[in-house]
Amino acid sequence: MSAMHIRARSISISLLHTTPGRRLLFLALGALLGALILPTVAYAKEFTSEELRKAIDMVWVVAAGALVFFMHAGFTLVETGFTRMKNAANICAKNLMNMSIGLLSFWLVGFPIMFGDGNGFLGLSGWAFSVTDANAASSFSSLDWADGVNLSTKWFFQVVFAATAATIVSGAMAERTHFRGYLIYAAVLTAFIYPVVGHWIWGGGWLADMGFLDFAGSTVVHTTGGIAALAGASIVGARFGKYDKSGSVNVISGHSIPLAVAGVIILWFGWFGFNAGSTMAAVGADFAAIIVTTNLAAAAGAIAAMSTSWITNGKPDVGMTGNGALAGLVAITAPCAFVDAWAAVVIGLVGGILVVFSVYFFDRIRVDDPVGAISVHGMVGIWGTLAVGLFAVPELSGGTAGLFAGGGFNQLGIQAIGSLATVAWVGATCTVLFLAIKHTVGLRSEQSEELDGLDISEHGHWGYPESAGSAPN
Repeated sequence: MSAMHIRARSISISLLHTTPGRRLLFLALGALLGALILPTVAYAKEFTSEELRKAIDMVWVVAAGALVFFMHAGFTLVETGFTRMKNAANICAKNLMNMSIGLLSFWLVGFPIMFGDGNGFLGLSGWAFSVTDANAASSFSSLDWADGVNLSTKWFFQVVFAATAATIVSGAMAERTHFRGYLIYAAVLTAFIYPVVGHWIWGGGWLADMGFLDFAGSTVVHTTGGIAALAGASIVGARFGKYDKSGSVNVISGHSIPLAVAGVIILWFGWFGFNAGSTMAAVGADFAAIIVTTNLAAAAGAIAAMSTSWITNGKPDVGMTGNGALAGLVAITAPCAFVDAWAAVVIGLVGGILVVFSVYFFDRIRVDDPVGAISVHGMVGIWGTLAVGLFAVPELSGGTAGLFAGGGFNQLGIQAIGSLATVAWVGATCTVLFLAIKHTVGLRSEQSEELDGLDISEHGHWGYPESAGSAPN
């Protein structure tokens, strides 16, 4: 610092130590604060308390939806890390298209099917709604929940959930699926298959009438995505070299555990919006309690999966531990608002153990799932759905009691019916969809394309260009 700067600084500091200097500073700060605060206060006086409540609720729901939207970065990193570097760009492209196609198809037909006026099976009104259309909101009369937020806010929060369900399949079918076929799948799932399940449960459909409970989507999002992944992975077939003719399983390692774990942490962070944001309100809603159950279940899932892999394989598998955290999150998604903290720990522990053995099982029956999506989302999603019927307490669930809260088997039976119905619907429709794609535009990449990597065969460039000259793994 020059002598001139030092002298100027010392003069300014000494000035502030004088009474006139301090008075001048306080006057300037007061004027600035007044210019910022007074107009806000004057404007706020025009709002009623109800209008302020709705404004706060909308800010919370939009912020929570933004967290869910950011989860796509987590999915991208998890899937990229658990697969080989020669397919990195393809993974990124699919995740970008999940969001882009999902946004448009859900606006055109998905949201109306899910929440429009119709019947117990699907909605039949509000197609391609306009936010300026005064009649658009009336098409969604079943949205009596979240009455504090407007139609645009509801749509935004729901569309990011639809895109999340679609992206679950990306990892399960990674490294051997034609990009064009995947785009068709993403459009159909977000436009029709997912919204029908959503209508049954969240849109006033037949499962909602039965009293089925799924607070944030163990069934609607995760079971749907997991069963779609099972159908897709089964039909597209295993990657070349994954299974020997003798039946042995060959490990095809992903190229970056750091990327995968970073993705898990981002997903964990985004889940605060996923679960807590499903209150669809901030004022009067104890969303912090939901964050407590969400965190506890995730931590328990990670520890359980790490311990299980350690016992079964002799080493604490890092990738399996990450999937255990995700399993805990998936498991608590349905019951997060309905159970006490101790139950969240139990739910997460069971989810973490279940995901490890589920991964082993699907490998044994030769269903190739590079990232474990079928197990994390499908199998554990079913567990989370049933957990509501086991652990729900009346004080948190609007009077519904699970088996361990003295409610008997009634709610558990309802949860089982809803889960079975979802598995049947998604399994049947996705099987038809993937078979149709297979026999028309093509689902499976050629062997040479798979061996070279989908980055170059599908997109014409590498995700890691510096590896092009060294035959990326």
